[in-house]
Amino acid sequence: MKSPLTARTLATIKLPATGRLDLTDSDVPGLKFRMTQNGVSTWSLQVRIGGEKRRFTIGKYPTVGLSEARERARELRAEAKQGRDPIRQAREATRQAEIEVATRTTVADAIDLYSKLHLRPNLRTAAERERQLRAALGRHADRAIGDLTRIDLQRIIDTKAASTSAATANRIRAALIHLARWCWERGHIAEHVGAGTTRAGRETPRERVLALDEVRAIYRATFAVGPIWGAMFRVLILTGQRRSDITQMRWADLDFAARRYAIPGSRTKNRKAHIVHLSRPVVAELEALREITGSTLFPFTNDGERAVRGLHHINPKLYELSGVTDWRPHDFRTALASALCEAGESETVVDRILNHSATGSAPSAVARIYNRAQNLPQRAAALDRWAEMVTGERGVVVEMAGRAHE
Repeated sequence: MKSPLTARTLATIKLPATGRLDLTDSDVPGLKFRMTQNGVSTWSLQVRIGGEKRRFTIGKYPTVGLSEARERARELRAEAKQGRDPIRQAREATRQAEIEVATRTTVADAIDLYSKLHLRPNLRTAAERERQLRAALGRHADRAIGDLTRIDLQRIIDTKAASTSAATANRIRAALIHLARWCWERGHIAEHVGAGTTRAGRETPRERVLALDEVRAIYRATFAVGPIWGAMFRVLILTGQRRSDITQMRWADLDFAARRYAIPGSRTKNRKAHIVHLSRPVVAELEALREITGSTLFPFTNDGERAVRGLHHINPKLYELSGVTDWRPHDFRTALASALCEAGESETVVDRILNHSATGSAPSAVARIYNRAQNLPQRAAALDRWAEMVTGERGVVVEMAGRAHE
């Protein structure tokens, strides 16, 4: 029923015996007071919006008193006259927020997609790049990728530069820029936030060249770091290959009869298949490993299932055991190249051993054919010579065009 509601009226209303009691306020059209037989009392407003009857719940009595209910009812009526439905708008806003939370791409999600669609199909070191990105962006993993800013990326770069080196920070920057561009091109972020970042600093080219005596000292020290790690380092030194090309070696890649290790292009840095000659000391190392890891996929493995990992734990031991410090596994390649070239080996042959891409001007047609031949006999002779330099063992013989090479 409709009656002028007062505070006294509301305070003296008796509970209905059954059902509910509805009172309509005559002061504010559409304002209703409802009491159920359980003693629950509520305020509501009935009003038309665009010809549609709508009912808005205002609140419970006595938490919401008469004057507050009227004030809120008048505000709702004013909005209704302008065609606005605040409840529907609130519901829509809530729904949109839920959709955004459910569908938004987090930084972790973006890295997942980037790794699946770009890194793994295209990058030999995909696992390392993914690990690098997850470590750099770890504190932002649950943020929406669209909320990431250039300042966030620059702070990561600067922090890395302060804790390590400009070179390491610049590698992180390059990885972040490529991820940001990839996300921007696919609409995950509104702008390319990596484009404005600055380099951590100028990099100083590494000039460390291990002398032959230093290589020999490291080689001798490897016999004290265990059968797997020791053999891995010795093969690394004697072949001059990249670290990942040795650690990722598979038994199926080895031809002991031909003394060759065939690396598929999918695993090399330049995506070109590469053949590595195995000198007799290398063959001996791998033959000995057959007793330990011959039943697994990898000659060099910690657990029998994955390629060996944790190289950074072994380097310090070898520093101490060999007395040679400030070197990296990659320096063995430089040492091999320097020693062989100084001994008179062709730079072309050394480049082929190291699987370097062609540098300088474009090769001529003759050079391309020559390189395609791969200089395998010459490379074998050079690697046998290098093995003799390192180990001191003589009598390594390689057949070359019908004659023996001592």
